Amino acid sequence: MEQNLSIEQIQNFKGKYPKQLWYLFTVEMWERFCFYGMRGVLTFFMVDQLFLKDDAANLQYGAIQAFVYAFTFVGGIFADKVLGFKKSLFFGGIVMILGNLLIAFAPQQLFYYGLAFSIIGTGFFKPNISSMVGELYHENDHRRDAGYGMFYAGINIGGFFGGILCIYLGKYYSWQLCFLSAAIVMMFGLLTFLFTKKHLGPIGNSPLLHLEPNKRKFREIAVYIGSLLSIPLIFIMVKNTDYTDYFMYTIGVIAIIYFLYEVIKLGDIKVQKKMIAAFTFVFFYLVFNAIYEQSGGSLSLFAKDNLSYNLLGFTVDPNAVNNSSNTLFVVVFSPLVGLLWLWLAKKKVEPNTLIKFGIGFLFLSASFYIFYYTKFFADVNGITSLNVFTFAYLVTTIGELCLGPIGMSILTKLSPKRLFGMMMGLWFLASAFGQLFAGKLGAEISKSNTGTTLMSKLQSYTDGYYQLAVYSLVAGVILIVVSPLIKKLMQDVK
Repeated sequence: MEQNLSIEQIQNFKGKYPKQLWYLFTVEMWERFCFYGMRGVLTFFMVDQLFLKDDAANLQYGAIQAFVYAFTFVGGIFADKVLGFKKSLFFGGIVMILGNLLIAFAPQQLFYYGLAFSIIGTGFFKPNISSMVGELYHENDHRRDAGYGMFYAGINIGGFFGGILCIYLGKYYSWQLCFLSAAIVMMFGLLTFLFTKKHLGPIGNSPLLHLEPNKRKFREIAVYIGSLLSIPLIFIMVKNTDYTDYFMYTIGVIAIIYFLYEVIKLGDIKVQKKMIAAFTFVFFYLVFNAIYEQSGGSLSLFAKDNLSYNLLGFTVDPNAVNNSSNTLFVVVFSPLVGLLWLWLAKKKVEPNTLIKFGIGFLFLSASFYIFYYTKFFADVNGITSLNVFTFAYLVTTIGELCLGPIGMSILTKLSPKRLFGMMMGLWFLASAFGQLFAGKLGAEISKSNTGTTLMSKLQSYTDGYYQLAVYSLVAGVILIVVSPLIKKLMQDVK
């Protein structure tokens, strides 16, 4: 029987990918449709329907995204300690569906209430499915990077269709349909998981199976109720970005203290060094996201006002391009990059993970220089080339593929199995701070526009992207320079 599969049977698979990867791939694809569809319309909706100014919308976007990713850290801990990955994922999916249905019912009136539900739901859903992918592989299985690369492609297939469909429905038809579509596809994701979870064997089971059923259920119900009771507090903090700052800095300090506590408790100096190396990757991922995550904020507003509708001779909505070009490029290039790493490994010339991270920053720098360079293609009205803008996203994608899926993989290599959930949560907490700082950077870019014309907006936004290109370049150089030190901490892990 599939449900009696052992972890050894799952991990001793033939070929490049385990079959369970395709089930998790599909579940994540539907969930990312929901997530990226929502993400792609947030700033546009707040400016167009809630009448926020550009800088306020950027700050609000950063706050919302920060909470989404911050709660993945919390969700990862509860999955590790109480629920297990499977129950955590199911609970998160249900709450996400409720959140989207609330917004669909009354977009303008219930927007922030629905987002509070979605934040909790994503926190329980997202880190745990990524952790289950890690458990499909032996600790030293060199196929893990390629597996995470393929999983990353699944994320982006969902993101591609969500990014296009939601903005089109909201912009040209109905905002209610926009948010309803996100709820419906999340239902598909949850049903897919329910029908395929038996193939995962013991992966994702509750860590409290040794307890009596009544005691275990009491703890699980306490987590569910406590999470739902926090929704009004999240609603208040999301609406007021000052509260978001207080919350994020507090949870950041708590997360670091908790990480240090777990590292010290390990008591093994070799494992502790690996954990410090893992934390270094988490930190640089934070920096990467602070720059990279302009797509849902300032770049969305730039696309809204300053881009033409001409892409390679076709009429295309620029916001749809902004929301989905990156995900399309990931779908196309992710498997190719994964196969490239496998081929280079066979030739014994594959760059180590640190160098891959550094290369990712260099590509990110190049992409924001291209975003800056769009100013030289603008007409007298401040409308610039959608083709150049899209090419910048292609360069961004190459950088992302050198870092994103490999980062998740290296965390599972460096971390003890019992801390997978915490480290994956810490990875997404780095995303949370990246989102928060991305919103602040986007707000500063918006504030620099002191004029009232599209040309003045073009000037201020592109100058801001030039600064981000410089920051990326500096970070990439620093990472490459310190790579020998971090490599020593990683020891035998590559």
